[in-house]
Amino acid sequence: MKTHNIFFIADDDPDDQELMIRALHKIDESSECVTAHNGQQAIDKLENQLFFLPDFIFLDLNMPLMNGKQCLERIKKNQKLLDIPVIIYSTSAQSKEVQEIKQLGANFFLQKPNLFEDLYNALNNIIMNNKL
Repeated sequence: MKTHNIFFIADDDPDDQELMIRALHKIDESSECVTAHNGQQAIDKLENQLFFLPDFIFLDLNMPLMNGKQCLERIKKNQKLLDIPVIIYSTSAQSKEVQEIKQLGANFFLQKPNLFEDLYNALNNIIMNNKL
């Protein structure tokens, strides 16, 4: 039986991945973070390689091979992944794109904050408001 949160992070920037992991471990220090370096690797892991499904999926909008939007579309077509909250994040937040992402089924769009504490607070708020 699973006793901790599993967070899945797909981001091609290792520094951004590390910041997300640090913030998520600060929220839940017993959590496990699984990572992918692009959208295609994310789908491969989510559909074929994970023993447990994650509690939350975090997707960078701009990744090679398959971007966050394309990855989100694939996730929402997969019955076993359909109900997992998906958070798309990016440095920019164009309202048209944010609206499109939410229409595709993202639970939340996060504009990447500049400060670690702001990232921590935003992620904490998202996780606390989307507990399953």
